[in-house]
Amino acid sequence: MKSPLKFLAAYCAACLITVAAFAADASPTGTWKWTQAGRGGNPGTERAMKLELKDGKLTGTLLSWQMGDNTIPEAAISDASFKAGTVGFSVTTEFNGNKRTAKYEAKLEGDKLTGTIESPGRDGAVQKREWAATRAK
Repeated sequence: MKSPLKFLAAYCAACLITVAAFAADASPTGTWKWTQAGRGGNPGTERAMKLELKDGKLTGTLLSWQMGDNTIPEAAISDASFKAGTVGFSVTTEFNGNKRTAKYEAKLEGDKLTGTIESPGRDGAVQKREWAATRAK
């Protein structure tokens, strides 16, 4: 009777070690894409960013994108972190002399980031909206 219990205990331990190894290997490194909803029912804009986790440090760039006839230049992320499967960073963009800082936070689950973006609205109040990005293959 002890032998099956030992086998079961060994099997459970192996499963836990495997799950822990996969969780430790999870990394936000890659190119991420999403569609940001347009204002007032207008079409959304395709957005992309590149993230890299190296030696525990998260860096990255929000890639340039089109907003109507205008091209918004790429911007480096700042205040970046990756802890317990959660990505967090800020991005400051400039358009027509106006700077805006948005704060991103998302949970990494495989090839998907799901979370929120906080940014200043037109009236100065903070807007919080849902955000989901998919890792490009």
